[in-house]
Amino acid sequence: MKILKFGGKSLANNGIDKVINIIITTLQQEPIAVVVSARANTTDELEMLLEKAANGNDYLPYFEKFKEEQNYNFEVSLESELQLLEKLLEGVSLLKDYSPKTKDLVLAQGELMSAKIVSALLQRKGVKSRFVDSREIFKTDAVVGNAQIINEVSEAKTRALFATIPADTVAIVTGFIAATEKGDTTTLGRNGSNYSAALLANYLNANELQNYTHVDGIFTANPELVPEAKIIRNLSFEEANELANFGASILHAKTIIPLIEKNIPLRIKNTFNAEDAGTLINNENTQEGIKSISVLKNNALIVLEGRGLLGEVGVDARIFRALAQKQISVSIISQGSSERGVGLVVASKDAQLAKAALDEEFSHDFYTNDVSEVSIIDNVSVVSIVGQPLSTFHHPYNALIRNQIVPLLINNAVTGKNVSLVLKTELLHKALNVIHGEIFGVSRRINLVIFGKGTVGGTLINQVIEAHNNILQRKNISLRIVAIADSHNILTNAKGIGAQWKEDFAAQAVPYSLETLQAFVSEHHLENLIAVDVTASKTFVENYIPLIKSGYDLVSANKIANTIDYSFYQELREALKQHQKTYLYETNVGAGLPLIDTIRLLHHSGENITRIKGIFSGTLSYLFNTFSAENKPFSEVLQHAINSGYTEPDPREDLCGNDVGRKLLILARELDLGNEFTDVKIQNLIPENLREGSVSDFLSRLDEFNAPYEAIKKQQAPDHVLRYVGDLHGNLASTDTVQLDVSLVSVPRNSALGQVKGADSIFEIYTESYGDNPIVIQGAGAGASVTARGVFGDILRLAEKSIH
Repeated sequence: MKILKFGGKSLANNGIDKVINIIITTLQQEPIAVVVSARANTTDELEMLLEKAANGNDYLPYFEKFKEEQNYNFEVSLESELQLLEKLLEGVSLLKDYSPKTKDLVLAQGELMSAKIVSALLQRKGVKSRFVDSREIFKTDAVVGNAQIINEVSEAKTRALFATIPADTVAIVTGFIAATEKGDTTTLGRNGSNYSAALLANYLNANELQNYTHVDGIFTANPELVPEAKIIRNLSFEEANELANFGASILHAKTIIPLIEKNIPLRIKNTFNAEDAGTLINNENTQEGIKSISVLKNNALIVLEGRGLLGEVGVDARIFRALAQKQISVSIISQGSSERGVGLVVASKDAQLAKAALDEEFSHDFYTNDVSEVSIIDNVSVVSIVGQPLSTFHHPYNALIRNQIVPLLINNAVTGKNVSLVLKTELLHKALNVIHGEIFGVSRRINLVIFGKGTVGGTLINQVIEAHNNILQRKNISLRIVAIADSHNILTNAKGIGAQWKEDFAAQAVPYSLETLQAFVSEHHLENLIAVDVTASKTFVENYIPLIKSGYDLVSANKIANTIDYSFYQELREALKQHQKTYLYETNVGAGLPLIDTIRLLHHSGENITRIKGIFSGTLSYLFNTFSAENKPFSEVLQHAINSGYTEPDPREDLCGNDVGRKLLILARELDLGNEFTDVKIQNLIPENLREGSVSDFLSRLDEFNAPYEAIKKQQAPDHVLRYVGDLHGNLASTDTVQLDVSLVSVPRNSALGQVKGADSIFEIYTESYGDNPIVIQGAGAGASVTARGVFGDILRLAEKSIH
């Protein structure tokens, strides 16, 4: 025969018809017995009623609502159970207290009513059924709340009772509850209905136990917390036992043992998707590896600190003796000699009692100053990675640290294949997603917040959205834009912003601050955060350090942060180091060219860079390439560049040379030189009489460029051309001896700088090893698409770093 067990959510109003159909369908194939939990939230509601009555609160309106919920439209008599509850609650209300024995009796009524309802509904469908009060067959010791089964007596009574039930009659057995041999009601602990079903399967030699719940089976993590969790189709008894012990909510810690004894398979199935095969648990070995992440909530961490704990014999024995006397169970213990402390994880409800017990036990040690404090860290959860060997634990651990999730305590099982972390519960949801993505090989989510939606920003947004599926397929990385912001408003979507982002921004964007952004991130437990700055804002860089402290890595096309005062430059790097974050800004110099990365690699490898020279501006490259090659007035070349969108709206921002100067300063600082922008000598290309005034006035007087630049052009040596060059030279070993020059120079036409065409940039990197033969990097140095692609490259580098 088969044993079918149905959980509380299956027996809720929206599921009970499905339960009846499953029972009928299964019964047509073979004999069965059914074990039921209390319906839906019945047990929690009974506990609530007890507390209200004990506290002297008016519980009667809640009790009336409870009765309505239990009766629903079933037309089943629950009068005896409800009358007993009424009397018990009245007594508790008068006494303002209740005993554990009373609590067990109150809670037992949930299963009794549930079994009566299922039995009656089956009979209405023409199915013979018999209500079985498990207190008649399951006998326990006198411990209340978590009684221990007396197996020999219980098995004998179970076999005797079932011998009287005809084969065509379904027994509907109450889960969770039992009785002492004197007849006093006891309970088997929360989720004890699973244990009841396992015991019944054992005593009746069932061929399978089917546990019906509200999910398809056992998953790699709780799918309500981790959307990417995958179902586990097969588990061994040993693995399931580990999951149960480490808090898998679908299993009771004692459920597996009765099944192992008789080699009875356990199948976890979904009442609401009964056709699915679910998860099968049996004695067959499965492939080794990490199986699941389980969670124990509602815990507290008790920390015992003191100098006298160091090397003191018997401290552990004293701790456990003191807690055992108060019947307090410890799930995890950790000691650290360097911290001279002991950490203990207990249930939250036991925390104050545990502290009081330890305060009493170590009262003399407080007097001698050997123990300094017993403290409670409340609201903690235990995350257990079942099957995680300690040898590879650094992968999920590093992922947690990158996301600013620091475990309070780490514990490794004796087998070396399970690791448990104690975390603040507020970090649990985010931690589960980080760990799951790291260890199960599902796509790692990288969440992007993009500041700036102008030409470069808008291009980048489109590039990321268009490339999402390709990157997911090739790299197993899910790049999601979760927020797009301009200087005033922000559009957010925790599941990812799509191709209609412009329309959505116009319709849905709202004013924001960093605080409201962080509230959105926290609400949705977003991990692996990258802030992308594609603004040119001088003030936005003030947000960089707060963003780093909030858990973001940074990618920026904005040069300001790297060129304002050196003290901020250093403070930013210190924040990155302290919070273990990364800041990439390859597009600050050379748009999409790999210049900064090359210089950084050479410098950090010990290569002595002696000079960096090049054409840093794509706009000015185009201007002087064209002016040198064609017989046209400078004003005509400049006007064409303006009309083609190569320049800023005010071309003087390009022609003043400050942009090239900032780029040169960035490279100097990459070489650990502490120069300021004032150290850069910049040749301003704008005639003095055109440097002031409105843009329109400037644009109307472009002819005034012609005479001076024609003169410069004619003064060149034969076969020379004009180039606007940044030059980092001199003694690069010291801030005081380096020279940073930005100027218009004449170079041979056949030289590396002289051969540049169009709007290309070119950089010559001279090193001690390469001598007079520089490393040359050349390519498109401007354009929204090129810059956006360079920013995208930095994002991908960060994304790949976050998963290794």
